[in-house]
Amino acid sequence: MDYMEQLGQRAALAKKSLATASTGEKNRILEEIARRLRMGENEEKILAANEEDIAHARENGIEEVMVDRLRLTRDRIQGIADACIQLTNLEDPVGQIIEGSVRPNGMKLSKVRTPMGVVGIIYESRPNVTVDAASLCIKSGNAAILRGGKEAICSNKALMEVMREAVAACGFPKDLIQLVEDTSREVSVQMMKADQWIDVLVPRGGAGLIQSVVQNATVPVIETGTGNCHIYIDSSADIAMAVNLTDNGKTQRPSVCNALETCLVHRDIAERFLPALAERLKEHQVELRGCRRTAQILGEQVVPATEQDYATEFLDYILAVRVVDSLEEAIEHIGRYSTGHSECIVTESYHNAKRFQEEVDSACVYVNCSTRFTDGGEFGLGAEIGISTQKLHARGPMGLKELTTVKYLISGDGQIR
Repeated sequence: MDYMEQLGQRAALAKKSLATASTGEKNRILEEIARRLRMGENEEKILAANEEDIAHARENGIEEVMVDRLRLTRDRIQGIADACIQLTNLEDPVGQIIEGSVRPNGMKLSKVRTPMGVVGIIYESRPNVTVDAASLCIKSGNAAILRGGKEAICSNKALMEVMREAVAACGFPKDLIQLVEDTSREVSVQMMKADQWIDVLVPRGGAGLIQSVVQNATVPVIETGTGNCHIYIDSSADIAMAVNLTDNGKTQRPSVCNALETCLVHRDIAERFLPALAERLKEHQVELRGCRRTAQILGEQVVPATEQDYATEFLDYILAVRVVDSLEEAIEHIGRYSTGHSECIVTESYHNAKRFQEEVDSACVYVNCSTRFTDGGEFGLGAEIGISTQKLHARGPMGLKELTTVKYLISGDGQIR
């Protein structure tokens, strides 16, 4: 029996107890997790484990912007605990009747939400995902098998230990949530092929991780996407608003999937907007990689952009810039290079805003607000399992409902066919 088979069997046994648990019982688990995360003794253990991960990351030459994704602080731990409590205030999707009907023969049909069963999540870097994913699975009635990256293994072990103790304290089997502690490639592939035990697999991380899962998994996959996100500054845009939105989208947290990577600017506003943007982005030393017309306006501070730059999710203080002749050209550019995550138009034109939202085929399409809002918490879903960029089952931020499936309940009084 291989390692993943052992975890899978434990999860399969444990999931039954949670699938039929009441909303109150699931909320008590989440409250207990939050309580224990806030305990001083546990907080110290988590922070100490996180320092080990950060030290290893620096020894291995990981860039500081990625180290920030890894870092836990007291405030971040409090935020993780707060997210658990926020989930208790959200409606439990399990058992919801989506629709129903009575057939001509008198049979009564109800379509209801039910847990997936065992959810596997493969993710990178950010240890907060360990708690977010586990708590979402608990509230939606699913067992969870979590496989984080080796760079966060110490933090993830510490967090999982606290959560498993909380689950047991509430009278449920610890194996409702399990961490894959072997971070080898071999075990990762075992997880991707554990379709006998895992009902759905969610990869959450960079393009390499996601493509590896999509290409190797026999478990059904919900593809969460890399974020090559765009902002288009229309000819009618308010320049101050456009600068603020581009700055926020790029620099507020550049290492996340909803951060901006490309700024498209209409030619009629470029000479007024680009100098203002460049001046603002100097505060964060953002490198601008621009087209020929961008360089004509901004001069030597612009690095000539390559075709690859427009297709890249930088996750860094780098912004690709292109001056376009029309809304149509901006939409065409986004259609060519976007990963289908989040795009924004800044405009005072109702017609252009409407057309942009209708024609841009991404999970989240914004008018005059930052792409940084693509987030389960910001959308009122509580913590999220990821941002889906595919079109089957779930798209956009994935909250509780997206972690359920449906079944039909049929009642009759002896009908035969």
